Amino acid sequence: MRSGVSLGSLKRFETNGQINFDSLLRLALVLGRLDDFHRFAETLAPPSQRTLDDFDEGPPPRRGRRT
Repeated sequence: MRSGVSLGSLKRFETNGQINFDSLLRLALVLGRLDDFHRFAETLAPPSQRTLDDFDEGPPPRRGRRT
């Protein structure tokens, strides 16, 4: 098999939907569907953290007394 997944694992997956995650990813890779998992994982990831550059929007605030 091109995926490296055993025939027994494929039959079990077809029969009752049970497969280990590594085998599922191998099948997705061979079938050209690995991007589906990437998009799914992005929905589970926490929002990206902002960097200091994100806050650099114009001149810094003035400090001290205003005259």
